[in-house]
Amino acid sequence: MSLLDKIDFTKGLIPAIIQDYKNNEVLMLAFMDKKALSKTLESKTTWFWSRSRKEYWNKGATSGNFQYVKEVYIDCDEDTILIKVEQIGSACHTKNRSCFYRRIL
Repeated sequence: MSLLDKIDFTKGLIPAIIQDYKNNEVLMLAFMDKKALSKTLESKTTWFWSRSRKEYWNKGATSGNFQYVKEVYIDCDEDTILIKVEQIGSACHTKNRSCFYRRIL
């Protein structure tokens, strides 16, 4: 059994943490199901399930801010994915490089 087969999709969507592969900056968090992960692994660009639009989306398809997949990891509980990418342009829809640009503490 491969690690891919161990991912627990029984509850539907799983979190996907997107991180810069060069400097480890966390860029965004999105959600994937098995199909989105398969499309990501096939295309080597990130695909997610949009909970608000109820559709698949390929990051960068409309903005040009693609995420080219370099490495994919699974966590110890087999229910979260970490994807290291080469980010083109900004990751956030606000045009910020990371979605985590507002510091609280």
